[in-house]
Amino acid sequence: MVRVRIEDVAAEAGVSMKTVSRVLNEEPNVSERTRERVREVVERLQYRPHPSARVLAGRKSYLVAMLYDNPSSNYLMEVEQGVLDACQAQHYNLMLAPLVYDAKDIVSKVESLVLQSRLDGVVLTPPITDDAALLARLDELDIPWASISPTERNRRIGVIVDEPSAVTEMIGHLASLGHRRIAHIKGHPAHGASKWRLAGYREGMARAGLALDEALIADGEFSYDSGFAATNRLLDLPDPPTAIFAANDDMAAGAIGAICERGLSVPRDISVCGFDDTPIARHIYPTLTTVRQPTREMGRIAGAELLKAIRDREHGGMVTVPYTLQLRRSTGPRRV
Repeated sequence: MVRVRIEDVAAEAGVSMKTVSRVLNEEPNVSERTRERVREVVERLQYRPHPSARVLAGRKSYLVAMLYDNPSSNYLMEVEQGVLDACQAQHYNLMLAPLVYDAKDIVSKVESLVLQSRLDGVVLTPPITDDAALLARLDELDIPWASISPTERNRRIGVIVDEPSAVTEMIGHLASLGHRRIAHIKGHPAHGASKWRLAGYREGMARAGLALDEALIADGEFSYDSGFAATNRLLDLPDPPTAIFAANDDMAAGAIGAICERGLSVPRDISVCGFDDTPIARHIYPTLTTVRQPTREMGRIAGAELLKAIRDREHGGMVTVPYTLQLRRSTGPRRV
C-alpha cells in the first residue's frame, strides 16, 4: 500500500504543505473554512503523519547537519569550517552527513537522519541543495534548511555568489591577454555551479567578440582526475586552446598537471585559471589565477541564516556575497 504523504493532502485540499502542517499541529493563522477542508482530506486519504515528526517542532536538540556529496575535498573543508563557526557562535553542534546525491534512497536516508537525531535544521551543499524531492520532504517534516549556491536563486534561506558575472570577468581577463582559443572544462552536470559557470563562459566569449567553438567545451566532474582527462582531450584537438578556464580549482590543478606532463609550460604555452580560490590554488605551482568566492564565509553565512530561521521561522534570508579575481602566475599573454 502506497503511503500517503503531506504533499498529497496539500494537492487534494488545494493548499500549501505549510498550511497542512499548521492544521495538523493546531497552529493559528488558518481560516476555519480551510482548516475544515484540510481535515476532511486528511480523513478521506487516511493520512497519518510520522509520530516522530509531530514533536520535532517543539523540542530543540541544538544540533544541525551539513549534507554533502562533492568530489572537491578542498571546497567541502572550507564550507564545513564556516558552518562550524556559525554553530559554535550560537552554541550549536554540527553533524556531517555524507550522501550519494543520485541514490534512490537519499530522501528516506535524510528523513531517518532528521527523525532519529532530532535535527533542528540542515545546511545543504551542491548538488544536494537542488534535490527537489528532498526539499519537499524537509518541508513536510517542518525542518528549516539553508542552501549554498542553489541553481534556483529564489530559495528563501542561504547564500549565493554571482557566478556568471564572475566567469564573464575572468574570460575578459584572458581575452585582454590576447587569447582567442579559450577552452572551458565544465563541472558535474548535477551541480548548479556548472550551469552558472558555463553561462558565464558563453557570455564572456560573446562580450569579448570571440567565436564560440563547442569543441573547446569539455566535460568534467569537479575532480583533479576529470580536469586532467579533459585537458588531454583539449590538447589533442587539431587547433588546441591557448587558455583554459576550469569550473573549479581542483580541475584547474588537473589541467596544469596534464599540460606539464606533455612537456609544455604554464603559462608560457597555455594559461590556466579556475574558480573558488580553495587552498590548492595557492599551494600548486604556478600559483593559480582563479575567482575567489569566500567559501568559508559562505558556510558561516548559511549556518547563521539557518539558525535565525530555527529561532524564528520569519527570519533568515538569501544573502549574496561578493567575488574577486585573484590574478596569479598561471595566466599570461598568449604566445605568438
